[in-house]
Parts: sequence; structure tokens; C-alpha cells
Amino acid sequence: MCGIAGIFDLSSRSRINRDALARMNGAVFHRGPDGGGTHLEPGVGIAHRRLAIIDLATGDQPMFSGDGSVAIVFNGEIYNFRELSQELSNLGYVFRTHSDTETIIHAWQEWGVDCVKKLHGMFAFAIYDQKRQSLFLARDRFGKKPLYYSIINNRFCLFGSELKALLASGLIPKTIRPEAVDDYLSFGYIPDPSCIYQGTLKLPAAHYLLLTRGKAVGQPTPYWQLRFVETNISFKDAQEQLISRLSEAVRIRLVADVPLGAFLSGGVDSSAIIALMSRHLGSGVKSFSIGIGDSGDSELPFASAVAARYGAEQTAVHVNPDPIAEYRRLARIFDEPFADVSSVPTDQVSKLARTKVTVALSGDAGDEIFAGYRRYRWHSYAQGARHYLPTSLRVPIFGLLGRAYPKLDWAPRWMRAKYTLQEIALDEIGGYFRTVCKIHDDARYQLYTSEFRRKLNDYHPCQVIAQHMQESDTSNALARAQYTDIKTYLPGDILTKVDRTSMASSLEVRVPMLDHSFVEWSATVPSRFKLKNGVGKFLLKRALAPYVPAENLFRTKRGFAIKTDTAFRGSDSRKIRNLLNSEAMRDSGIFDIASINALLSEHEMGLRNNGQALWTLLMFEGFLNEVHFATDRMPEGIVSALE
Repeated sequence: MCGIAGIFDLSSRSRINRDALARMNGAVFHRGPDGGGTHLEPGVGIAHRRLAIIDLATGDQPMFSGDGSVAIVFNGEIYNFRELSQELSNLGYVFRTHSDTETIIHAWQEWGVDCVKKLHGMFAFAIYDQKRQSLFLARDRFGKKPLYYSIINNRFCLFGSELKALLASGLIPKTIRPEAVDDYLSFGYIPDPSCIYQGTLKLPAAHYLLLTRGKAVGQPTPYWQLRFVETNISFKDAQEQLISRLSEAVRIRLVADVPLGAFLSGGVDSSAIIALMSRHLGSGVKSFSIGIGDSGDSELPFASAVAARYGAEQTAVHVNPDPIAEYRRLARIFDEPFADVSSVPTDQVSKLARTKVTVALSGDAGDEIFAGYRRYRWHSYAQGARHYLPTSLRVPIFGLLGRAYPKLDWAPRWMRAKYTLQEIALDEIGGYFRTVCKIHDDARYQLYTSEFRRKLNDYHPCQVIAQHMQESDTSNALARAQYTDIKTYLPGDILTKVDRTSMASSLEVRVPMLDHSFVEWSATVPSRFKLKNGVGKFLLKRALAPYVPAENLFRTKRGFAIKTDTAFRGSDSRKIRNLLNSEAMRDSGIFDIASINALLSEHEMGLRNNGQALWTLLMFEGFLNEVHFATDRMPEGIVSALE
């Protein structure tokens, strides 16, 4: 796993400043502490930080083609590189290393932009081709590896693995994008391709961007699309194929020239990964587990049961992290505002794993591809009601009931009938947005100053949900919700959380359930196998029954997070009030401080559970102090033509 950065002159072959490129590369040092390199020539500079995993002796980057005309910086792993290398060797290409990086170079030379369709793995890379005078940026199918870019004055393209790399250049205007703020308070993250700053974007998953010197800048191009098309497979065959295909996805992710292990929470997905790793490696698989909060509520016993069953070498610790003490460090890790509180324990387990291994497998994405989230059940129920009730009756009746029903923020989701009734009154897109929204419209708008509300114009974050629901190309309501999450929540939240926290500890994390062939197969499995009688991940659980203890498969889903419902009260309320009344929050011009204080007072008195909203605001305060108002020194003479 690695960090990449670079500058490309779109119009001429100007001089790129070596020190500026070094600063960008240094900003992502944590992603690759084992080595680094840069390459400069007129009109381009590319840089790389290396976390050595495969081909430790000859895999250094930037890497070049035999004639030196093609240079690459690459972050990720290509699992089919040996097969591709053989195919390319048969076509006459000569390999000088045993690395997957060189395979990408020759794939580009042979197939051009279509090379990405050949790659099986996780990746973000930049290829500079001297003969074509082009820069080729590409990102993997699910967005496991990040890639930011910005076009400055229609002249220079800056790119990097993290936003901090671009900011280190001193060339990125720190103009906050109002729509991104509204997205953040709605979702808890900023969905791709948007970024917190105007003029800076994330390359979307399954897209590439080809920039050619002397030509106009085009839009990113998609190269892969997930389609949900159900087949007539039997439940028995689906179980057998699931285990076979997932086992293969695990197997190909065990290739490494460094120590390797796995995260183990004791839940369905991580238990499956340990079971299948043990099938290939035998006993002694290194597993890493974190217990959170009160010992009586810890998941460690479930993790220990799986580790014992497979003779795994378990490293486990019990932690009770203080989120207020951690938020500033997390803000520096994520660069953009990011409010998933489970990033706190994910950071902890990454640190733990890095004490013994360099690579860890995780069970992420099982909920998205096999319908594990409770919201899928509620969405299916609500969509059923919409189907049978005409709009002329549904909207006024359920809208009235929703307004009349008391708001029970403190209650479990199934008891919050106010939300369910209001969701049914909306159309499918509006209803699903309300389901995933962290801070609803009325509360969100109250938090903004009147001036900031005007900057939003007619924008609404529901547009993000609408875009993906409409492009999902399926008539199945569950599949539409899954597709939307795979395009938004998965890359924007889950994969961002894992990438940034693991790379902060220089740990590579691989996600077998996001093997694209496995996901393509899962999209052909009938929805009734995934969500059955209100039970999510039904097929996955049944398929894993011979491998995972029943109490792990069918226990109540707890998640991997700090509880915010009871947080920020007592002495913590005074701390968070001071932080949310900070100079940075006031100077941002975004928030109405009186409304924030009212939100906190409601939470303190137990009138409402505003814990999630307060954490979201606290992480924004961290972003303002650690990123937005931090001083970035302008590198001298980054390019000779900037004047």
C-alpha cells in the first residue's frame, strides 16, 4: 500500500519545482514509510511513498517502462498480475521485476485506457506517457483506494492519495463548498466526487481520467457498472457458490511477502474471513480484536470463540476510548469532515494489528452486498406500502400521522414510528434519504446562519440519492437501495474510514467481499435469499452455518462504534460546549451558535438524543482547526509559469 502525488502541466512543458513535489509526497509519508521517490521532467512531476508488500527488492516507484517513456506511481494491489504478466509476456513484453506495478505499465502500453478493465484488485494510480503527452488517472471499481485531483487555472492538474497532499502544494484555494457542508451534515461524510473545497474532486470509483497536453480537460469516464439481474439459482446452489467464490476471493488476497492477519470482531463477516483464511493457511492465523466500552457489552467473547475454533492466534485488548480526546487527531487523518464515530475503534484495531502484521483482511461490505442493514428491511416495507396505496391517499394520511406522532429519539429504531410514517408519506427517493440522513432538514437548516442558507440556493442532498437510484437500472426496491449504498455509503464512509485509519498506522487492509467478480455474482442472487422474513444477510448466514458458531451468526447486530446517545453529558457537555463555541466555528460563517447551544441543552437534559449531531458538529470543528484554518506555506516557484 502506498501514497501517490503529482503535478501535470496541461498546456506546456514548464519547470516543476522539486521542493514543492517533495512537500506533497511528504504529506502522505504515513502511507509508505518504507521508501519514496520522485520523478521530474519538463511539464510533470510524480511522487511515491512505499509500504512494501510484494517484490520487496525491485518494486520501488516511480517505475518506468524499458525505454523510459512511461512512468507510473501506484497505490494498491493487483491480484491477477501474474496471469496478466504471462499474457503480456506472450505478446512480447519483457519484465524486469516481479511486481504488479510493472504489469500495469505494460497493460497501458498494450490496451491504453482499457487496461483498467483487465485489473483485478484495489488501485489508484497515475501514468505519465511521454510519447502521448498524457496523464492517466484511474481508481478501482469500488473506490477502495482514494484519489483526489484539482485543475488549477485550467493549466495544472494536481493529484494525490489524500487531500493533505494537494493542500501541501499551497495552490489549493480553501474555499468551502456549501453543498459539501450540507452533504456532510446529512450523511456524515461527503459523497464522491465532491470534496469540501471548491475546485477539488475525488475521482469516482470505477472511473478514469485521461488528460492530454494541449487538449481541453474532459470529464472522468466510467469503465465498469454493477448490474442487479436476478437468476433462477436455487437456495442450495447459492449457498455452495457463495462459499466457493468467497473462499477464492480470500485465497488470492493472501499473497504477501510480509506478515499478514485479519480483523476479527466476532460478527458474521469477520468470522467468515477467519474461517476461510484458516481453510487456506491452517491454524495460527493472526487475528486482532477490540472490546469497546463496558465489558458486559463487549464483543470479545464472540471473537474469541471463532479464534479458538480455528486455532487462530488472537491479539485482543479492551479499550474505552474518549472520543473528545481523539477527535482532533481524527480530523487530521481524514482531512475532510468525517463523522462516522466507529472510526475511533477502527483506528485502535489498526494500531493493534500493525504491531504484528503489515497486511490485514477485513469483513467489510457484507452488509451492502447481502442486505445486512436494518434500513433495507424498513425500505422494503415502506416501498410495499407505496406500491399498494395511491399517492392521493398515502401522502396526506401518513404525512398527518407522522406529524402527530410523538418523536421518540431515545427509542430503538423500530419504535420510532414517527420516522416510518413520514418516510411512507414521501416517494422512494425522499424516503430512503430520510432513512440514511443523520441530521434531518428542519434541524439542519436551523444550525445554519441565514447567509449560509442563501448560499445553498436550491441544493438538497437528496439529489445524491436520486442520481444513484435512477441509474441503478433495476425494478427491485432492495437492489436499488443496495446499489445506492455501494455508490455512496461504501466508498464515502466505510472504505474511507478503513483506508485512512489503517494507513495512519501504515497498515494495508484488503477486503475479500469486494472482489468485483464476487460482487457481480452476488448481484445475480435473488433478493428474497438476502432479506428473508425480515432477516438480513439470510443467505450468507445459512451458507456460513457449518463454519461459524450459531451465536455469532444470529445474535443482534451491535456495530463497531462508540455510543453517542449517552455521550456528551455531565462533564463532557461542558467540554463540547466550549469546543462548539470556538472561534473557528464562529469565524466559519456557517453555523448559528445559538442553535448549536440549544441542540446541546436538549441533549444534556435528556429531552432528545442529539449525540450523533453533536459528534458531527465536533468533527467539523476539528476540520476547521486542523485543516481549514491551518497555515499552508506556499512553496516557492512550484512552476515557473504561475505568475
